Amino acid sequence: MTPLISPTPLIDAFIIRSTGWIVLNRTERRNALNAEMWAAIPPLMKYLDEHADVRAIVIRGAGAEAFAAGADISEFDDARNDAFAAARYDRLNGMAFAAIRNASTPVIARIQGYCIGGGLAIALACDMRIADSTASFALPPARLGLAYPLDGLRDLTAAIGPSTAKELIFTGRRIKADEAMRIGLIDRVAADIDGETDAICNDIAQGAPLSITHAKHAINYITARPGHLDDAEIGWLAARCFDSEDYIEGRKAFAEKRKPKFKGA
Repeated sequence: MTPLISPTPLIDAFIIRSTGWIVLNRTERRNALNAEMWAAIPPLMKYLDEHADVRAIVIRGAGAEAFAAGADISEFDDARNDAFAAARYDRLNGMAFAAIRNASTPVIARIQGYCIGGGLAIALACDMRIADSTASFALPPARLGLAYPLDGLRDLTAAIGPSTAKELIFTGRRIKADEAMRIGLIDRVAADIDGETDAICNDIAQGAPLSITHAKHAINYITARPGHLDDAEIGWLAARCFDSEDYIEGRKAFAEKRKPKFKGA
């Protein structure tokens, strides 16, 4: 394991083999995110996304009780006490969501326990969501009187569709992993969440990084995810695949009936 220097002691970050990890570590508050945690996510994501050895990034909560129980409501009296302050706060967490969503490296949310509000928004900004049977999900803005960020609503609607998104927001009800899986809020319910997460990361690491980056951004474009690239940028990513050494290696490995060794170049 290679530990990284984090901007806050409330988030741990490290690299194990080809996987980068970001761990929300505030267990006494069920990993609820405060301002310094929101601010720390973009630089950590940038470092991992640009690291040559990292092929997948996993975000998880410390412990098994919570992925993240949302934003730290105790800050709201000062940081979100009117429309102006709320806009400033939303820019802060919006930058965190964008850093996750727009990374070229696949990002996986590994979810145990509570995944509520801003915690669920982090998970929705990821490319994939894996949970175990302890996971529970809710979006409580209607219980607090606040407005959920527009980009977060776009991510939510892209995952589960408009009518189901409205139902979760309107009611604020909590759902368990099996229902979250049924409606498309998560992608897998794993009996062995560590083994399942490692297996997916290992599978991703076997693929050609440029091909995966193109596919990620192209699918984000097709589904109109926030911050998606335009036609020309998607075309450039596709052309880069066909001009790469990895494409030569892929064809050669296929002809020689062996596993390719991709380098991301």
